[in-house]
Amino acid sequence: MKIMVLGVTSGAGKTTIAAMLCRHFARQGLRVSPFKAQNLSLNSYVTSTGEEIGISQAYQAWACGREPHWSMNPVLLKPHGERRMQVVLKGRPMMDVGPDRPMPREALLDAVKKAYLTVAGDSDIVVLEGSGGAAEINLFDRDIANMVMADIADAPVVLVGDIDRGGVFAGLYGAFMLLPPEWRGRVKAFIINRFRGDPSILGAGIEKLEELTGVPCAGVLPLYRLRTPAEDSLDLGRDRGAVDDMADVKQAWMRSLDQLHEASLEHLDYSLIERIAREGR
Repeated sequence: MKIMVLGVTSGAGKTTIAAMLCRHFARQGLRVSPFKAQNLSLNSYVTSTGEEIGISQAYQAWACGREPHWSMNPVLLKPHGERRMQVVLKGRPMMDVGPDRPMPREALLDAVKKAYLTVAGDSDIVVLEGSGGAAEINLFDRDIANMVMADIADAPVVLVGDIDRGGVFAGLYGAFMLLPPEWRGRVKAFIINRFRGDPSILGAGIEKLEELTGVPCAGVLPLYRLRTPAEDSLDLGRDRGAVDDMADVKQAWMRSLDQLHEASLEHLDYSLIERIAREGR
């Protein structure tokens, strides 16, 4: 089984929702693994065997009750200087890229495919997470982390929009419609994230979105404060909550995630999510 969480934009909350799904399936006794083909972050984590991965995949691995491994995030991009990035492949520095040295897409894509097979072969279910926005049409020919990855894994997709920023219906509909038809067919549910207020006022909008797209809404999640470190600059303006003891960051994260998962049971249609993961539709 597998399911992929994509965002309308960067910072839509897909990392947290993917972690919640990891925790949900792990609590059912399944062997769960997170997977993010490519992460863009300066905040990284060093595994027990010395490989460097994005911090969010380490947290998601803990949500699954597993130790972080480089195969959960085979490509990590670390920005430095003007328009330059270090490429970390399989947890080890590979090269710097920039305007004069393009990304070796095919080599990275090959490594991503092999890493996914490693993760999937050791899991009952893989919870995949995209990177950035799902419908960055200027990047379709370079992307390895979003719908291209959904094709590789043959994964159904849940698309997440952040209502706290406004324009969530336009964002969800626009992202959906910008995808080529064959990719639209992979989108099996929407989630509206970070809502403040009475979700019943969204009813007419949700009904219209479902009518226009033929895709159901799996839930409206309230704005939660999950205690995690900032992954990139988009997180710096948000109150992410303080961790009581940095030496106990893993336990603090798990307590916070368990509370969030319990609260989400009221707002997220997990039966729909489970059916999508099981049937791919």
